[in-house]
Amino acid sequence: MKKLKVVCYIIGVSQIVLAALYLFAPSFFIEWQGLNVPAKDMNYPIAMFAARLLVYGVGMFVIAQEPVENRFWLNGMIAIQVIDLVAGIFYTTTGVVAFESSSVPMFNAALFIALMVVFRNPTANKVSHA
Repeated sequence: MKKLKVVCYIIGVSQIVLAALYLFAPSFFIEWQGLNVPAKDMNYPIAMFAARLLVYGVGMFVIAQEPVENRFWLNGMIAIQVIDLVAGIFYTTTGVVAFESSSVPMFNAALFIALMVVFRNPTANKVSHA
């Protein structure tokens, strides 16, 4: 269970950093990723997106304290990462987003999914001595 707590903290930090970048420097961060900078009025919905990243990022610290009791929210983050990965695959394979722009976020999503799934069940990694 300690490994899952560490994973939750890492994901929490990553979400908070993303939230800060999308909230305080959206155009810079989007351009830095190699994506088209949206019109300035899009910073409003981007800020709303950042709010959700921030709250779930902080929530990952709460989840880390009691992962079993907060399984619903942990599974919610797994679902978010799955959606992120599927969206990345879709937009990359259809040529909308360059692989150079999507590879790191897709890798992170796949890694976070794998780590949360593997470590969320404390009995899954125990060897039976029967």
